[in-house]
Amino acid sequence: MTYRNLGLALVAALAVAGCSRSFVGGAAVGAGTAGVAYEVYNKEKLDDIEDDYRAGRIDREEYQRRRDEVGDRSLVY
Repeated sequence: MTYRNLGLALVAALAVAGCSRSFVGGAAVGAGTAGVAYEVYNKEKLDDIEDDYRAGRIDREEYQRRRDEVGDRSLVY
């Protein structure tokens, strides 16, 4: 299972539970779900940057600049 599929499955499961009024801490789960989805997106962007660098579409300076941008937005990367 890819990171994207895993993330989407987790987001879907948590979103359903987080939206239920009877679920204690639904707001926290909803926020956590959004955070997971955002980090999955950041991982995909890092993979795209890595692919571009290995294929020679960007140079080392551009590679590092883009990685730094993703790193600035992310809590994990």
